Amino acid sequence: MLVVGEHDGRVGDGGAVADDSGMKAVSASTYAAAADHFDDSALSFWDRFGRATVARLGLRPGDRVFDACCGTGASALPAAHEVGAGGRVLGFDLAEPALALARAKARGQGLSNVEFRSADVEHIGLPSGAFDAVVCVFGVFFLPDMVAAVAELWRLVRPGGVLAVTVWGPEWLEPATTEFWAAVGAERPDLVKAFHPWTRVTSAEAVAELLRSGGTPAPTVEAEPGTHPLADPDDWWTIVLGTGYRATVEQLDPSGAARVRAANVAWLRDHEVSQLQVNVLYARAVKPGPAAG
Repeated sequence: MLVVGEHDGRVGDGGAVADDSGMKAVSASTYAAAADHFDDSALSFWDRFGRATVARLGLRPGDRVFDACCGTGASALPAAHEVGAGGRVLGFDLAEPALALARAKARGQGLSNVEFRSADVEHIGLPSGAFDAVVCVFGVFFLPDMVAAVAELWRLVRPGGVLAVTVWGPEWLEPATTEFWAAVGAERPDLVKAFHPWTRVTSAEAVAELLRSGGTPAPTVEAEPGTHPLADPDDWWTIVLGTGYRATVEQLDPSGAARVRAANVAWLRDHEVSQLQVNVLYARAVKPGPAAG
């Protein structure tokens, strides 16, 4: 059972944060830098939950899919396989290095039905109702105005189509996360913040409220508790460099970053940590109206 923690996200302010342009720029630069580790085995959870999201869409051959914040294609590529040569998948992201990896993987998998564009998902500029399925996996919380973003994604869904939004649940990557911030605080207390984008919506209630606020009727949310194996304590640092924590590391000087890494690895080894929490929330909503075909 998923236990809702004390840091659960809320959408009571309309889902917006004050410094929208700054938040978006930091997110883009962070994940552009982190892209070099996205496909490392230590970060296999990106592909794992991308595939799991696609599996919940009920895609059919010939379907059209839009993937917002698509990264290196963890959900777009499985979707392209599902819809077949007669279908089409379009992915948007601001991190060009991640998109370059996605394009390379598509070529390697022989996929010609998927396109990746460097573009802002808050200003999509595509026709309403153009897609059978619209997905956003681990990305909505980086969008400054989440409610407006959901409304824009919902606009793209055709009648009978589906919107799927996947977010992290509580206690992401614990127990390592707590130790990471403790070590960072010992070096640079100013880098330890109460707010992190991925904690904006971490309960089923919060993500359902977000979708309703964005105009979707009767959204459903599936809470899936889970763990991610930590084969070696050193793998934790690979995870740090391939996630949003990369932004914090890059603000440390090299010696400070090395001390944080050493402290984390030593703690994980001493406590024999072999898995990390990766609780996930799968939200989806079907647009009223007749299904196609």
